Amino acid sequence: MDQTKLKELGLRLFEINAFKFGDFKMKVGINSPVYFDLRVIVSYPDVMETVAELLTEFIRKTKVDTGAHLCGVPYTALPVATLISIKANKPMLIRRKEAKTYGTKKLIEGKFNAGDKCLIIEDVVTSGSSILDTVNDLRAEGLVVTDAIVVVDREQGGVQNTEEQGVRMHSLFTLSFLLNVLLDKGLIEDKTVQSVAKYIECAQIKSDGSFMNGNGTKVINELSRVGMTYEARADLAKCPISKELMKLIATKKSTLCLAADLTRSEDILNLVERVGPYICILKTHVDIVEDFNENFVKSLQSLAKKHNFMIMEDRKFADIGNTVALQYSGGPFKISRWADLVTVHSLPGQGVLKGLKSVLNDPSQQRGVFLLAEMSSQGNLTTAQYSAATMKIATEMESEFVAGIVCQSSDLVAFPGQLQLTPGVKIEGGVDGMDQKYNSPEHVVKEKGADICVVGRGIIEAKNQEDMAKTYRDRLWAAYCERVGVSE
Repeated sequence: MDQTKLKELGLRLFEINAFKFGDFKMKVGINSPVYFDLRVIVSYPDVMETVAELLTEFIRKTKVDTGAHLCGVPYTALPVATLISIKANKPMLIRRKEAKTYGTKKLIEGKFNAGDKCLIIEDVVTSGSSILDTVNDLRAEGLVVTDAIVVVDREQGGVQNTEEQGVRMHSLFTLSFLLNVLLDKGLIEDKTVQSVAKYIECAQIKSDGSFMNGNGTKVINELSRVGMTYEARADLAKCPISKELMKLIATKKSTLCLAADLTRSEDILNLVERVGPYICILKTHVDIVEDFNENFVKSLQSLAKKHNFMIMEDRKFADIGNTVALQYSGGPFKISRWADLVTVHSLPGQGVLKGLKSVLNDPSQQRGVFLLAEMSSQGNLTTAQYSAATMKIATEMESEFVAGIVCQSSDLVAFPGQLQLTPGVKIEGGVDGMDQKYNSPEHVVKEKGADICVVGRGIIEAKNQEDMAKTYRDRLWAAYCERVGVSE
């Protein structure tokens, strides 16, 4: 096989999110730090063409029976098997997951005779159970099955389990090969490769569904977002500003975001001068600043450079693309010129992000957004369905522009390359007079999974704002270190 073409395809699969890093529940019942979703390739004709071409060549060089029928394991492998059937001019069969309750009630569709051979095509193999389900149904119709061709072998027992049933499994890629391709390109670090190797070792699945290592739970979850350091996660970030923010957090040892909700520019600048050394993000609401002006913006940017923090305008854009483009770039605030980050409601759909990106013409200015998936106020109307739809936009459609998610739940943000920003942090906790809920720094970091924690009045109303900011920074960082199991 052409190794250059294989590596190029591996990089392309990563680029289109056909495989990703996070903390994912697998069909076999365990969590995995790596997830393959090759269903997305149907939206990329160039990838489909390459996969089919390489598999067709692979089948020829593997020297499996050239007279075989082809059968794709339903459902992801069906379009791939169809393309191979056309390219190789080989007959194809379709296996239903359930027999029809009408007509011929067939489970296997296509023209064949008992004793014919059939080559199985599969996308991703973990334990090999899906292949064996297909094998059993084909053999029940008198077909002979001795080989299976797969795109990706996760190396968790599939080869051994299918071999036990008389089926040789041949893979275009192994998980180890793909990780090393990413490592060679500097897209992940060596620690990630080593951690996945430990996961593979401790999550070998036998044909009966049991695991070879019953103590593998900790290793399996080692690459979950909440268990990884910011340094390791920075290598996985697809949004450039998210990558820089994680490096900033790790260097400064601060996950504190200050909500500077004051109405006079002088008060904001004085506050930031005092607490700037302790924060990673300054969150502004410029539409409440009564004397907003260009000098105020320049002063904020100067302080951000001096104290090494980013500026996030909490604008919560929530309109059609054309409108938000004007709000972002124009008007009295011209937010796109100075805010590293902005907050955005996902309610308008992907168009709101397309509108924001349309005005970013200076490649030297890195910009990103935090999408709101949940809110911290009592009685808010965000639902689980809305949050899930928001995550789809963030991880599948706009991963290079979305730096993170504003939410309250640790299980929403799985991808380690994105950040969870959680508001409503206050040492005292409780609820204010306007239904804003507060939680302690430790609870927000360790229980809610927050990466960046927003504190406003807890610092602003303190007698000594500098000391209070330092206290929040230290408590948040200590909670993070405890969460990931590193020393402070």
